[in-house]
Amino acid sequence: MIAGWVGFTLVAALFQCWRTALQQRLRGELSVNAAGVVRYLYGVPVGLALLLAYGWAIGESLPAMTAWALLLCAIGGLAQILGTNLLIMAFGYRNFAVGTAYAKTEAVQAAIVAMVLLGDHLSPLAWVGIAVGVGGVVYLSLAGRGTTPRELVAGLTQPAALCGIGAGFLFGLTAVLVRAANQDMPAGDLIHKALLILVVTNALQTLMQGAWVAWREPASIRPIFATWRSSGQVGALSALGSACWFSAFALAPVALVRAVGQVEILFTLAFSRFYLKEKAKPADRAGSLIVVAGVVLVLLGSR
Repeated sequence: MIAGWVGFTLVAALFQCWRTALQQRLRGELSVNAAGVVRYLYGVPVGLALLLAYGWAIGESLPAMTAWALLLCAIGGLAQILGTNLLIMAFGYRNFAVGTAYAKTEAVQAAIVAMVLLGDHLSPLAWVGIAVGVGGVVYLSLAGRGTTPRELVAGLTQPAALCGIGAGFLFGLTAVLVRAANQDMPAGDLIHKALLILVVTNALQTLMQGAWVAWREPASIRPIFATWRSSGQVGALSALGSACWFSAFALAPVALVRAVGQVEILFTLAFSRFYLKEKAKPADRAGSLIVVAGVVLVLLGSR
């Protein structure tokens, strides 16, 4: 099981980074909400195909879903929508790599949320890792700034930091709710249940954010379908990545999964440099590595 959840997490991190990079390029063609809805709209068919294929492979019918699990999927789906919008907004204030690094405080925040909602507890070493991770975020926010108390507060309250950290909290909450939904469902294959949760959550997200776009941004409806080639890729990568994330959450505690998932920052730096052609500052690289170091300590302390 250990090798399984680690493998799922590493693949999920790669797919997520790849999807986010493609989604970043859609910002010039779609609004923030429209760019968010395509990942769910085009992800539903892919998730459904994975669910049916896995069920056929293990010879089981669809798992039963409780009303409480359905509610958790809805709340978690809404949290992910809001988190995605904040992340895209963070990109606009700084760049792809730094915006993602701010959101990577998710691992720390998810550990705290899991402790409160699921009763998970961390060792002292893990809390040291949390402190290191927060230090990395502070370092990123202060890149090119001074270090007086006033400048420190200014760095942590800049729009990119607020949007990225807010996105991290909402993503962490989503992860905890997804795991809680899986635990609430009747006994059965954990991965099969995770894939059903994925399809249900994506369908609800399509309805929620799609309705918002239709109501508040009707002009964005046509571009969502006009960009089906690139949007379809975003949706497919989103579904594949979420399938791996949800499966990992079913097999291991959220804090562990999100800690290992911090390898995404390494993928992010590569995508930022070679795909989006962005030039990362030495301070950005150093701050990102500090965040990763903090998460590694969280992982070691959670063993």
